[in-house]
Amino acid sequence: MGQALFKIVPASLWRAAEADGRFTGSPVDARDGFIHLSTAAQVRETAARHFAGQTDLLLVTVAPEGLDVRWEPSRGGDLFPHLYGDLPMRAVQAVAPLPLGADGTHAFPGDRP
Repeated sequence: MGQALFKIVPASLWRAAEADGRFTGSPVDARDGFIHLSTAAQVRETAARHFAGQTDLLLVTVAPEGLDVRWEPSRGGDLFPHLYGDLPMRAVQAVAPLPLGADGTHAFPGDRP
């Protein structure tokens, strides 16, 4: 089994995806032509850089097996996982709230309060 990947999603978009049985991506994903994912080592920086100060977010854990995930360089040169196609609910391992902590950064599951 490959390493889990992560997607940060506004809760309203995710609830619509759950009702539909698949996540087709955010507006940014649609613009770029793939669903942006992150590794465990990348997801905190993704939150800080692209979701700073945003509330009502969810952290979705994805099992990449059987999905068209391609590792491609970001603008900074790091390789990020990009999902080409929809994210089916069968590939979702967990969904957890991603609230803002007292310091204004996102509090990830397992962080101490």
